[in-house]
Amino acid sequence: MPRSPRLALTGTVAALALGLTACAGGTSDPSPTTPAADATTTQAGRTSDGTVTLYSGRSENLVQPLLDQFTKDTGIKVEVRYDKTAAMAAQLIEEGDRSPADLFLAQDAGALGAAAKAGVLTELDRSTLDSVPEAYRDDEGRWVGVTGRVRVLAYNEDKVSTDELPASYADLTGDAWRGRVGVAPTNASFQTFVTALRLVKGEDAARSWLSDLDANDPQIREKNTEILADVDAGKIDAGLVNHYYLYELAKERGVAPEDLKASLHFFPDGDLGSLVNVSGAGLVGEQEDDDAKRLIEYLLSEKGQKYFAEETSEYPLVDGVDAPAGLPELSELQSPDVNLNDLDDLQSTVTVIQESGLL
Repeated sequence: MPRSPRLALTGTVAALALGLTACAGGTSDPSPTTPAADATTTQAGRTSDGTVTLYSGRSENLVQPLLDQFTKDTGIKVEVRYDKTAAMAAQLIEEGDRSPADLFLAQDAGALGAAAKAGVLTELDRSTLDSVPEAYRDDEGRWVGVTGRVRVLAYNEDKVSTDELPASYADLTGDAWRGRVGVAPTNASFQTFVTALRLVKGEDAARSWLSDLDANDPQIREKNTEILADVDAGKIDAGLVNHYYLYELAKERGVAPEDLKASLHFFPDGDLGSLVNVSGAGLVGEQEDDDAKRLIEYLLSEKGQKYFAEETSEYPLVDGVDAPAGLPELSELQSPDVNLNDLDDLQSTVTVIQESGLL
């Protein structure tokens, strides 16, 4: 199987290292159906300007419909800047007190932790934090998880038999998987997995696994969506992705997930390959009103949590909302014991990935 060309270390990739200069993302005006509200007084007695400026590391096609519904329900307009999560975090850190952002929505805990460590996030109300389990929020209250996502091995049913499925992520560097596994080294979810690997197994073990993976002819892609599509098409036998990309592909093609050639393998027995990460949100800087807080509360409301479960197949984190159809409950997963608060050193992780040869 021919190897894909390696991705060039462009400015966009460099921005994934959170200490480097950020690449500015494009601004998107969602043009909601309901105009922004005039200045009003909130329940806390502070004047609302009816607008929230959101820096989103989550893609427009995933979250914009929910933001539009928030505007329709509340009259609060959301002005959004979209980019990759690490690039948005880097921009927030570079801007510091000058940032126009009110809220940061990220696709992984590592970027939220980096922003919190840099002092750009504001402590959330206890009621907001307590709406999700302790494992999925910041120890110091500066960010809160919104959805859960699980690392899995997607595999093509015609290319990989069930008795071939590996017991651990570590097995993917073996000869049996040479040239068969897709990875996305520039993707935030892969980088957070490597950060967890460094944390749990140690720096030397992480470097060794990455170097062995690089030597095993991995199929390099830029995005999880590309990996999943190629797995389903049989161009790659298997690939490390987040669980919900299979459901996204099925929805895009108008078929049931079980009708795809791609299936999901959840690594058993607490293996690090089944890391549960979160998308999450944090308030940026001093808040002049409660508009951004109301948006976080909306994301954590029953309506917001059902949207993510039903439309994006991510795990809800608030009690009382069912897991996406066809998936085990989050509490049933044999996930590793990793403190998400400790996954904030993404800059060192990017350096390790680069030195391994994957970037």
